[in-house]
Amino acid sequence: MISPDGTNRLTREFVRVLTERIEGMTKEAHGLVITGNDRFFSSGAELKEIAALNGPTAYEFAAMGQMLMRVVEEFTAPVYAAISGYCMGGACHHRIASAHTVFGHRGAALGLITGWGGTQRLPRLVGKGRALEMFVAAEKVSADRALKIGLVDVISEEPVRECVRRILTPHLHRG
Repeated sequence: MISPDGTNRLTREFVRVLTERIEGMTKEAHGLVITGNDRFFSSGAELKEIAALNGPTAYEFAAMGQMLMRVVEEFTAPVYAAISGYCMGGACHHRIASAHTVFGHRGAALGLITGWGGTQRLPRLVGKGRALEMFVAAEKVSADRALKIGLVDVISEEPVRECVRRILTPHLHRG
């Protein structure tokens, strides 16, 4: 499922459909691979939609985003992100990135703090100090740096193929 403009912006409809599809997957799955395209894993929330929200609809959108992240985080099998291009947030168990991936947390640049749990998840992955740097400075992180700080597990020329290989080879994602 890719957004019509190819940026994989997280609109309310996109979040709703993605959540439903993941929830509807069989509990016997051996793994799940979430991917985007070569330019965008996800460009983050749709800013035009956010600007139009009022108090109740903003709360609803935040709850929808939290539900999506919770569904991914609590999925019964390993969830892999096969990431290429821009990636602004996420909750997958394992992250495999292409060499040209750029990570970021756009909130600070926009004067926002996201409500989808990224402020709790990122420090668990990279530590409080590095997470704070990324949040406050809206720092963009290259794939090489993401690997060094623990944001990604590996860099691969073919992230989707690497994710599938790890799902099909169970000993690779133990421990």
